[in-house]
Amino acid sequence: MPKQITVGVSQSHTLPSRLETLAALEKTTKEAAERGVDLLLFPEAYIGGYPRECAFGAKVGARDENGRDQFLEYWRNSVDLGDTPTGGGDAWIEKRLQQAKNEDGTFKVRGDGTREILESIARETGVFIGTGLVERAGGTLYCSVVYIHPKKGTCGKRRKVMPVRRFHSPSSLISTLLSKSFAETLQTGSERLIWGQGSPSTLRAIRVDIKGVEVTVAAAICWENYMPLLRQSLYSQNVNLYLAPTADARDTWLSLMRTIACEGRTFVLSSNQCVQRKDLPPWIHGSDTALDGEGFVSRGGSTIVGPLGEVLQGPVWEENSRLLSTTIDLEDCERGRLDLDVAGSYSRNDAFKLEVDGLNLDPPP
Repeated sequence: MPKQITVGVSQSHTLPSRLETLAALEKTTKEAAERGVDLLLFPEAYIGGYPRECAFGAKVGARDENGRDQFLEYWRNSVDLGDTPTGGGDAWIEKRLQQAKNEDGTFKVRGDGTREILESIARETGVFIGTGLVERAGGTLYCSVVYIHPKKGTCGKRRKVMPVRRFHSPSSLISTLLSKSFAETLQTGSERLIWGQGSPSTLRAIRVDIKGVEVTVAAAICWENYMPLLRQSLYSQNVNLYLAPTADARDTWLSLMRTIACEGRTFVLSSNQCVQRKDLPPWIHGSDTALDGEGFVSRGGSTIVGPLGEVLQGPVWEENSRLLSTTIDLEDCERGRLDLDVAGSYSRNDAFKLEVDGLNLDPPP
């Protein structure tokens, strides 16, 4: 019998507060459930926000107070999932980390309640949720993706291992600001200034049952998808549903998604925010009225691609809110491996070997 599920990607943008964004996520998930969607992906940094066009007052060798105030606003909008700076792993997933007590002796919930809200949304809608968010742990922010199963609750989370480079000099920042492609290339900017590097151990895929179908899910965030060895670490785990939340809204992104799908013989879901400048939080530009509020700082480009590289849905451009969905047969991944399995028959693993510190590359049980 075909192993079919319906998957979806949401092209959405972050709202002014965490609770408003969570309410929008709930509304979209309910709409997806009405369409019969079983698994839904939201964009990179959807909860907490991707702070486009914000330099945080940073230059080589100097910072300013306004930039520190901007970072404080960004920090306040981030999510506390109750995890540790090093990552609690299974202990965090299974809620075995130490909990503080209330005065009456009951235990406090770790974090700010976002995890519990997401679990409630997944449970009530019956939809498996994958969403990008900005997570705070200790004194550092991380760009993360969390997996929420409708019956099991939170079943995995990973942190971006390589936030992309910051500008090397003020002159390179100025030249980019003056270029027409600024809004589309900002993600090559200052992520390493505001986000920490996650552990490669979080690249572990998860195997879950979705509507009676066993699915192996993993995520690579934005430009992690340009890291060939990172992609290979996911292919080695026999991933058949590859999530790629992103902030890259360039035309070239689609060709990368098609390459990954064809290379890994996997279904690829990519979700991006579509953002106009007027949608950015006020602390980024303040009262600057000279800027074009209608201009797009991210054009979107969300898409779904099949395991032979065929585009199944999208890409969608310059639509602020759009839900894409399609029914897939996961056995198409096995059909594709007749002639290509880059982690098996086509890998020459007798000669080429990959090891990742702290990561088991075997397919999950």
